[in-house]
Amino acid sequence: MSITIRKAELTDIKAISELLTHLTQKYVCPTCEPSIHQVLLQSMSEENLHTYLTGNYFYMVAVSPKNNVVGVAGIRDYQHLLHLFIDDKYQGKGLSRTLWQAVKEVSLQNGNSGFFTTNSALNAEKVYLKFGFKRVADIRNREGMIDIPMSLEINQ
Repeated sequence: MSITIRKAELTDIKAISELLTHLTQKYVCPTCEPSIHQVLLQSMSEENLHTYLTGNYFYMVAVSPKNNVVGVAGIRDYQHLLHLFIDDKYQGKGLSRTLWQAVKEVSLQNGNSGFFTTNSALNAEKVYLKFGFKRVADIRNREGMIDIPMSLEINQ
């Protein structure tokens, strides 16, 4: 399996949106209240992703040999990890760690001093713990969005 990790481009928006939406419906929505599902999914629309990619967000994608987006990592302000999703067929192969390391490295090169945050879905906490993130609060419910605030400090 030859996967390429690269900076996301505007031409990737449709594929990123489809991957995020599909995996969010499958894994994140069941852990949140139904009242938040549409808001959550709308945040991953092509329109919103265009705003992210042309604004203060940075995205990396994992691309298959057939040029399909099979993984995505997005970070806001080079500090807050917003998205980290891997297509089901590619999970368990270290791809999430590879994408995380790629966005982390770019963030450090762009002024991040070694402090990162994320709001983990309930079923993703173990992944973030493996990356060194720690809970900064208990499970919370923000208007139906149920998550776990986490942070990571890297000594440089």
